[in-house]
Amino acid sequence: MIPPGVQLGHARLQPGDRVLVSGPLGNHGLAILSVREGLEFETALVSDTAPLMELAQTLLLAAGPGLRMMRDPTRGGLAAVLNEIAGQARLGVEIDEAAVPLDPQVRAACEMFGLDPLQVANEGKLVAFVGADVAELAIAALRQHPLGARAVLVGEVTTEHPGIVALRTTLGARRVLPMPAGEQLPRIC
Repeated sequence: MIPPGVQLGHARLQPGDRVLVSGPLGNHGLAILSVREGLEFETALVSDTAPLMELAQTLLLAAGPGLRMMRDPTRGGLAAVLNEIAGQARLGVEIDEAAVPLDPQVRAACEMFGLDPLQVANEGKLVAFVGADVAELAIAALRQHPLGARAVLVGEVTTEHPGIVALRTTLGARRVLPMPAGEQLPRIC
């Protein structure tokens, strides 16, 4: 599936690379929580579980060698994935909190239960690191696929704070986005 000349992995990350997510986060983890706990909300929380092979292939074909790596933000959510990658690559990652896509019902449920939506499990989503020169092309390609219709750029790779993920908050401050200390929700499978 990977074309000749394209290599993927954290070793390929470079300062200035962009971080993309394929759509809203947290739906799966909160859907599972609501079913397990018998919770009902005004709006249904529905799992977004989906196979990612076609979406990943779409991104790979569009970005080519500009695609550095992809991961699914399953256990530990976006926070875990970004912290693992920043640590492995020995580079920093800056995320814009306002850019992270969250459905209103996910945001509300996280606030109600005191959960960080960036640490909630996801299924049917991918996180991609791409070169700055192919970021817009990559987003456009993802948005052409039904599973990536709400894809967005959420951040970039930096030489500042190696191994650390920083979150630019909606209030204009910066804070460390830590690796989850444990799973916020029990394992599903």
